[in-house]
Amino acid sequence: MRQRPAASCPRPPLVERIACWSVRHRKTAVLGWLAFVAVAVIIGQAAGTSRVQQYDPGQSGQAERMLSRLHVTSPPAESVLIQARHRAGAVLTTAGGPAGEVRQAAREVAGALAGLPRAAARIRSPFSPGGGALLSADRRAALVTFEVAGPGRAAGSAVAADLAAVARVQARHPGLTIAEAGAASTSRAAGIMLGHDFHKARNTTIPLTLILLAGVFGALIAAGIPVLLAATAVTAAISLLAIPGQWLPVSGGTSEIVLVIGMAVGVDYTLFYLRREREERAGGRSRPAALAIAAATSGRAIVISGVTVMISLAGLFLSGLNIFTGISAGTIMVVGVTVLGSVTFLPALLSWLGPWTDRGRLPWLGRRRCTATSSRLWEGLARRVVRRPAAWGVAGIIALLALGAPALGMRLASPAVDLPSSLPVVRTLSQIQAEFPGRPAPAEVVVTGAHLRDAAVQRGVARLAASASVRGPVRGPVTGRLVDGGRGMVLQVPLAGDGTGRVTRDAVLALRDRVLPATLGRAGVTYAVTGPAAGNLDLDSALHSRTPLVFAVVAGLAFVVLLCAFGSLAIPLVSIGLNLLSVGAAYGVVTLIFQDGHLQGPLGFSSFGAIIPWVPLFSFVLLFGLSMDYQVFILCRIRELWCSGLPGRAAVVHGIGASAGVVTSAAVIMVAVFSLFATLSGIDVKMLGVGLSVAVLVDATLVRGVILPAALALLGERAWYLPRWLAWLPGSGLAGQREPGSQPAAARPEAAAAGSAPAG
Repeated sequence: MRQRPAASCPRPPLVERIACWSVRHRKTAVLGWLAFVAVAVIIGQAAGTSRVQQYDPGQSGQAERMLSRLHVTSPPAESVLIQARHRAGAVLTTAGGPAGEVRQAAREVAGALAGLPRAAARIRSPFSPGGGALLSADRRAALVTFEVAGPGRAAGSAVAADLAAVARVQARHPGLTIAEAGAASTSRAAGIMLGHDFHKARNTTIPLTLILLAGVFGALIAAGIPVLLAATAVTAAISLLAIPGQWLPVSGGTSEIVLVIGMAVGVDYTLFYLRREREERAGGRSRPAALAIAAATSGRAIVISGVTVMISLAGLFLSGLNIFTGISAGTIMVVGVTVLGSVTFLPALLSWLGPWTDRGRLPWLGRRRCTATSSRLWEGLARRVVRRPAAWGVAGIIALLALGAPALGMRLASPAVDLPSSLPVVRTLSQIQAEFPGRPAPAEVVVTGAHLRDAAVQRGVARLAASASVRGPVRGPVTGRLVDGGRGMVLQVPLAGDGTGRVTRDAVLALRDRVLPATLGRAGVTYAVTGPAAGNLDLDSALHSRTPLVFAVVAGLAFVVLLCAFGSLAIPLVSIGLNLLSVGAAYGVVTLIFQDGHLQGPLGFSSFGAIIPWVPLFSFVLLFGLSMDYQVFILCRIRELWCSGLPGRAAVVHGIGASAGVVTSAAVIMVAVFSLFATLSGIDVKMLGVGLSVAVLVDATLVRGVILPAALALLGERAWYLPRWLAWLPGSGLAGQREPGSQPAAARPEAAAAGSAPAG
């Protein structure tokens, strides 16, 4: 008779099995990781950059697609400002007077632009017939306007030649200001600025991180491991971004954000893993056993945190905005690659290095940092909090609400130019606006239909032109042209206002909802309105309508992930609530600084009295994921102690004290990395940097030390409660079911020296 096989032990968790395989085949895992990075770089080089056209949301995007189908490209418009440096008596006239040098300079500018190999088009001078509008109201400044040769991507190289030609004219007339600005030159300046910022971030992030890690670990080789993981993950992610870039639009600045986010999470995850491995070795475990325990505990926390971050970032796709697609894809990719490296490459590298991990110890720091002790400061604070959780919790929540209060007055608006005011092109634009105020770029009405030459269509265009008035939403003159052999028509419609204020927004709405239906709408044609003002309006509208959906989906998916990870209903709700408080505090500080104009000098920006519309949504998604890092790690530690038999409040106190070192170290590094955003040029990137830094700082201090232990102490055993009807969910905790009679590892005498982490 056949014997029944003996009951086998349950298989270890998947993360532990992967890590153990990597340790057993460490050379294969390490070399395989490096080969993966090399292949990613080769693929990225072969795929090239994104070629997908970005379109605005709403009706603006519809008009842009219509223009694309009609093969219409609008050459970027540029202006050259000419005025005397000493304004007294320099009134410009069309003949004679003291402005002869200005007239001569205008002729030279027009001639230089026309004489280039790729000559500018539609050059207009104030001293030619019909050019009176190119003189300022006080007739002390003049403009030469033109269209850059080679629209689209080619305009970048063409405008460089135009700028050089204008600079040569300026050199011949030192007594005049002769400066160029416009869409192409602004775009070129932005591209140069982004490239400079990326190199600055890359060249600053890695050395700064390495210095801080050397202080954290007290050993040079250990400090280099997180940088190695983060740098290789970022390199692979940025390279692989070229693959989705073939069908998704990838905006400028994506590489900067991927770099900083990749460095931050790479360092975080390595710290979680390496500290736990050190702790177990200090407690007497062998290196393989320490790596296995680190994989089962910190490794799982890394996976939970990484999945939460990626789910949060995926919520950006629900916005339907092209500006988020490349950033979302890139950051999801870098987090996913970092998680993969943390459970494969990292344990293999630690096993391969062996005792060499702690080599290169720094004087005074080396011996202390290579041992593991619990933080008396944070453990003492947590002990006080759990004694009076209601009072401490309420005080902490009030503090966060006070930080977030300024966000109640947050105003959303886009600056006229999203570039630093120190750039020459921005100063020139400001001078042009001061001398020629009052008109935004005209709206473009794209019209398609079967018979655009019919009398009914022509009457509709005539009615539209007749609707222009000095006090109405439409200002004259309305001009237009047939395109693509008569299959389409493009109308230029000047609008009221300055291009960024409420007057211009109302003018766009009036044009779409009232003027066009009453004019072209009667002619049986299809039309759509685009242009800078219309694009900003549609972007704001899309953000306003989609933001609640993104918030709800991100919070809902995070709830499901944490429910499955911790086997508790209360823990996900507490975590989400604390994250919302952290995000609210970050919103408040960003509003206080960038909208109200505080710290303009130290941060190097000029406030325009509002917050860029896409920044709050992107900040929420990113912060919601990243703020989970510390909470997941701390909760995993507390859950582990609770499951091993420690009472609820004692598990909270010891768990916070045990995780204090790694959380404090990781927070310092992450805040330092995110603070680099605030040193870059773009005001939107500065907003992100300040918001991320504040949220991480708040989460690692006030939330970690006060509000979280207060909430867990108030909940008591209910914190880990899961209804029976949810028992089917995968995973019920990090260490299985609670064993009331067991003695927690932290309480055993032989583990007393281990603690949990170095003091923070």
